[in-house]
This record gives sequence, structure tokens and C-alpha cells, in this order.
Amino acid sequence: MNLYESFRLALRALTANKLRAALTMLGIIIGVGAVITLMSAGQAVQNYVTDQFRGIGSNLLFIAPGQFASNRRGGPASASTGGKGLTNGDAEALRDPLAAPDIAMVAPELTGAATIKYGSESALFSVSGVLPEYSTLRNAYPEVGSFINEQDQAAGSRVVALGPDVVKKLFPENAYPVGAIVRIDDVAFKVVGVMHAKGGSGFGNEDNVAFIPLSTAQTRIFPSRGGRGDYHVSLVYVQAVTENRSNAAAQEIKEIIRRRHSIKPGDEDDFSVVSQADILSSFTDILGALTVFLGAIGAVSLLVGGIGIMNIMLVSVTERTREIGLRKAVGARRRDILAQFLVESVVLAVIGGIIGIVLGAFGSQAISLFNKDIRPVLSVNAIILATSVSAAVGLFFGIYPAARAASLDPIAALRYE
Repeated sequence: MNLYESFRLALRALTANKLRAALTMLGIIIGVGAVITLMSAGQAVQNYVTDQFRGIGSNLLFIAPGQFASNRRGGPASASTGGKGLTNGDAEALRDPLAAPDIAMVAPELTGAATIKYGSESALFSVSGVLPEYSTLRNAYPEVGSFINEQDQAAGSRVVALGPDVVKKLFPENAYPVGAIVRIDDVAFKVVGVMHAKGGSGFGNEDNVAFIPLSTAQTRIFPSRGGRGDYHVSLVYVQAVTENRSNAAAQEIKEIIRRRHSIKPGDEDDFSVVSQADILSSFTDILGALTVFLGAIGAVSLLVGGIGIMNIMLVSVTERTREIGLRKAVGARRRDILAQFLVESVVLAVIGGIIGIVLGAFGSQAISLFNKDIRPVLSVNAIILATSVSAAVGLFFGIYPAARAASLDPIAALRYE
């Protein structure tokens, strides 16, 4: 008996018991659907996170006092960081082309929370004191008006570029904020620009930030000096000349700041240097571990579905004992019987897998309803993998029932009632 005939007989047997076949496939459908949904969603989230990090700039390194994770939006450095903190002088030292040839741009930032008021509206927002280079380095550009410029920084001007969420909170709808006067911790500032919407990223929501000149932040809003009388900064952003030189730039940063902070050889750094690649790798590792864990749940469903297939196939062998005996009596070989039941088991699993793929595709698309920026990707590799796994499950769990059917004695089978 050829493969086509085995396939035809398998379909006939399955359509003869539609409800039983559907219930048997349920475990496979759930398992494959879960795996497809998780693979699509996992890839979509990974793409989303990657795009978010690309949106904050390229070839970036982040320098923070103490532990980076706890200080990236923590305001001015303090004794709690366990070191001297970072200062304007540290940032300035990194601009030396002889000591740091792999550094292209440096932009210190001083961040803290402050109350911003316009008219009768007021709220607590994140306020960042930055240099003009911040705009280029972090891909932060104004939608209308302008950003902080060199003259603003040199003069310590009281000007501010507002994030779009700040504008929505403080200003009436359709208002034009540029030129308006707002008060930041009761200090008057003129609005010179409204930033382009970027959304949230691994560094918080920049749409909810007000940008002022670094010099103004250090003297009027968040005054804090180090031991040498130099102003503190919260973070220092550094752009390497190329992505391939990021590691070299990180090493130059460590050497320069360790020397400035008088850290002895063998002593730990009192600052952290983290690259975009490091942070993205951490996100990817966490996402990968979560995907594996949830994928294991789908694998359990596949296992349960496979056991269900084996049980139903054993029942089918018992019900068709006389049929098997009759086929053997008229010349069917052992391998013909084996092939028939194996094909039936594989067909059952593959059909369940195909239905699971369709349901998984719909399930992954439903994720975008919660976040329109996350676009699930159903790859050809995922479809091939799901179909192959379904066939493998059907083949593995169909071996025992098929072997049992093939080993039946034709005389005893014909006598079976």
C-alpha cells in the first residue's frame, strides 16, 4: 500500500469520528497556538525594544555615579552613590582628543523633579538640564520652536523646551506654548520649543520632560557642588566615534575618571559605564528567559495532546481489530498496517497544528490591541517549526499504537468480537 492510500484511509477514519478527532486535536491546537503566539509576540517585543534604543541615539555610552540602574533618573549625585559623584569637570576631561580619541561627543545631564506651573495648572515633572549637544546625541529634536542653544548655556538663560506630555497637561488644547512663561519651582522660564513626541523607552518617557540649559539647572533649580566646588551632574552621555570603538571609548572613560577621582589601582570604581549594547542585551536576555518559560507551558500542552493522540489511536486499534485481521488475511503486510496507523496519527497532529498556527496568528495580532507600537511578526520559520513539531508529536506518540496494530495475529483478530 502506497503513502497516498494510507493518507486517504487516515482521512476517512478521522472524518468518521469528527467529534472525537476534534477533541483529540485540542491539546495540539492549544500547544501550537501558544507557541506561535509567544514566538510572534517575543519577536515583536524584541523589535520594539531595539527600535526604542535606536531612537535614543547611536554608539552611546552612559556614565552614572555609583550603580547605573538606580541613578539614571535619580537627580543630582549624592553621598548615597558611595563615591564623589560626577561633575562638569569629569565631562570636560572626556572631551580631550588626546586622552580620549575614541570619543566623538560628550553631553552631561542634571535631572530632578520640579513643579512646573502655567496659569492655574501645575504638576510635578522631570526637569533636565542639558547642553545643546544633547539634541544630536539623543535624537531629541523640537517639533516647533527651538532647543537649548550655546547662547542659552553661556548666559544661563531661563528658557525651556517642553515635552509634548508636559504641554498637554499644562496648556489648553490647540494652544501655542512657544513664547509663554511657565514657572519651574517658582522661577520664571520662557518656552522656546516643544519637543517631538518619542514615547517611552528604556530611559523613561522623554515626552514628560522639560529641558533647560545645564548652567541654569545647576545654579537655579538643582544647585549641588562636589568637593572641588564643581557642579554635579546626574549622567554623562558619551558617543563613541563608531560602534566598533565603543569598548575602547569605555576604557578611556574609566581611565580618565578613575584618575580624576583618585581611585587607587585595585579599588572599585565609584561610577558605572554602560553601553547601549549592554542594556539591550539585558533586555533581550530577560525577554528570552520569559519566552522560554512560557514556551515550556506550550510544550506541556503539546505533550498532553500527544498522549491524547496515543490513547485515541489505541482505542481505534481496538475498535478496528477485525478490520486489521481481514486486511492481513487478504495479504496486507505488517508494514502496511504500521504505515496506515502512523499516517493517521501524523495527519491528526498536523491538522491540529495547522489550526493552532491560525489561532496563534490571531492571538499574536490581538497583542497589538494593547500597544499599537508592538507589531507581531509571524515568520515562516515559526510556521515550519510548528508544523514539524506537530508531525513529530504525531509520529512519536503514534508508534506504539501502530506497532500494536501491526503485531496483531490475523486469526485472533478475525475472531475478535
